[in-house]
Amino acid sequence: MPFVFVNARSYVGNGKRRVLNMIDFYFNVKKAAKEYAAKNGKPDIIYASSVHPLTLVAGIQLAKHFGVECICEVRDLWPKAIVVYSERLSDSNPLIKLLYQGEKWIYKKADKLIFTMEGGYDYIVEQGWEKAVPREKTYPINNGVDLKRFHENRNRYQIEDEDLESPDIFKVVYAGSIRKVNNLGLLLDAAKEIRNPRVRILVWGSGDELPGLKQRLADENISNVVFKDRVEKKYIPYIVSKADLNIVHSHPSPMSFYGPSLNKLFEYLAAERPVFFDRPSKYNPAITFKAGTEISDVTAKSIAEEIERYVRMGVEEYTEYCQNAKRAAQEYDFANLTKKLIAVMEG
Repeated sequence: MPFVFVNARSYVGNGKRRVLNMIDFYFNVKKAAKEYAAKNGKPDIIYASSVHPLTLVAGIQLAKHFGVECICEVRDLWPKAIVVYSERLSDSNPLIKLLYQGEKWIYKKADKLIFTMEGGYDYIVEQGWEKAVPREKTYPINNGVDLKRFHENRNRYQIEDEDLESPDIFKVVYAGSIRKVNNLGLLLDAAKEIRNPRVRILVWGSGDELPGLKQRLADENISNVVFKDRVEKKYIPYIVSKADLNIVHSHPSPMSFYGPSLNKLFEYLAAERPVFFDRPSKYNPAITFKAGTEISDVTAKSIAEEIERYVRMGVEEYTEYCQNAKRAAQEYDFANLTKKLIAVMEG
């Protein structure tokens, strides 16, 4: 399949240049699509994925131009996510209100909507848009994992790590960003509550919070947490497969109401190890498949208690979690998700 790369200005952070980058892409992708179609024939379908909302707007307009169907894939709820994670903007802000109207227009004009979170239509209902956006045009297709590639990488890209190889410790692995939103300070608080000397929390990742957290280890004599820094993604399958327990950890967020769609969740499941969510999350595949647990009372003590419960767990119960994780990963394998996507396109 040929790819056409669309130019847009570079940017760093979330300032004005990022907005201009979106606008660049909006105009340039339409121009590129029309030029490509003039040489190769019009497309059968337009599939627009919401890296940002203007991608969806461009997709809808291109579909109308070519006289074909437009499927919009919603990966982020804009502007809901902006409001949730912003300290300055609220739903009453005039700009946010305008963005909500734009979002409604997109959902209404799209021929079909795919949400990468299971509870996407709950969001439609919450906004009061059911009449404009009927349920029958929406489809949940979550993120997933390429199991074939996962297993290939696990076997091919391995790292030498004393903690991962040690049979004497119970390895709790966190893989991901280390930023304020990930709230790893609470994980350090939980580590201080853990009394079982076998437990070690191993953290792979980077971010602006890392130096301060490392300093806490020294200042507070926290010996059961080890920061491993960032590794290339190809090493993650091996790392999470060597864990005894993989943990999804961050600040509790209203966005969790619509279901988690974190890529690492599906890598955790593919590792065939239990997954522990220390935040409540609706439509959680790990919970649906009984491949792990979650807690709703999120405190350092409750996190520590749940981790230690896994350490004490009998072989039969632990094995069942692992088998269920494998079953869940097969359900969310890209091969299965692709079949669902094709069914939506052909339907």
